[in-house]
Amino acid sequence: MERDSHQFIGQSSAFLDAVERASRAAPLNRPVLVVGERGTGKELIAERLHRLSSRWDGPLVTMNCAALPETLIEAELFGHEAGAFTGATRAREGRFEEADGGTLFLDELGTLSMGAQERLLRAVEYGEVTRIGSSRPVRVDVRIVAATNEHLPNMVEAGKFRADLLDRLCFEVVTLPPLRVREGDVEVLSDYFGRRMAAELGWDGWPGFGEVAQRAMENHLWPGNVRELRNVVERAVYRWADPSQPVDYIQFDPFESPWRVGIAAAAPTNVPTSRDKETAEPRYSTDLSQLVDVTDFREATEKYEKAVLEQALAKCRYNQRQTAKALNLSYDQLRHTLKKHDLLN
Repeated sequence: MERDSHQFIGQSSAFLDAVERASRAAPLNRPVLVVGERGTGKELIAERLHRLSSRWDGPLVTMNCAALPETLIEAELFGHEAGAFTGATRAREGRFEEADGGTLFLDELGTLSMGAQERLLRAVEYGEVTRIGSSRPVRVDVRIVAATNEHLPNMVEAGKFRADLLDRLCFEVVTLPPLRVREGDVEVLSDYFGRRMAAELGWDGWPGFGEVAQRAMENHLWPGNVRELRNVVERAVYRWADPSQPVDYIQFDPFESPWRVGIAAAAPTNVPTSRDKETAEPRYSTDLSQLVDVTDFREATEKYEKAVLEQALAKCRYNQRQTAKALNLSYDQLRHTLKKHDLLN
């Protein structure tokens, strides 16, 4: 999904079903809850709900409920009169009044305080808001779209969210699937973001991704979903030195480094001495998180050894001597291991 061009990129049935549900709910003047993990595109769904409704030419006002301290949320939502509290030097309309005739998108709804929830319930039920410091209600015509990555029914049971407010807001609930269950979409999205980044960098064409990079992306769980994938792909493309060859090295964690803060303090014995500082090289590190449900130790070990070799080769631009040095092997040892895994050209 690409925010800048308001596009939905994907082909999996789970993803398309969620988009279709949002499209069907869009023309109805009813509140909608959008639920999903971070990075799944909740704001894009809110925009779709607004653009496909009869309010498309009205304002779409967004408020991130988690971005403000609790003391200011109500003033942001409902506005305030001059002198209502310290610092309120003049009257100001809130987000409800700004969204009159359009849509108000409340992101991170689950972070609202109980006091703000009570006032929000009244605004939804009666279509009126009262500025802080005023006794005169103001009529507003606003459609509410709210988003959260929390399970609100659980919050109701825990006493952290009003049941009556949830009842009012959940006319329709659009749940966005995480990227890890969207079959085929990692390939589609990575190609889309890769092409855009290559064009931004002025490459003559798009060479695509190599097998090592594709396999790594397919096996990754993507906790940050589409937002994380875009960062990973764009970083991989701009770091790639040869635009004529497929991009074949992926780094998921941008903070990964043998000199990462805290490593030296935790393991001071790994710090090079003055004698070998000039020749010290970062040790190649691997991630064991993908080794789950192993039933054949020898087969799993062989596969993992091959994956380490493929990643190291890609990282060293397929220079075998540099790869051997990075893996702390002799050149002959590396050649023997590459031959064992049928990786010699």
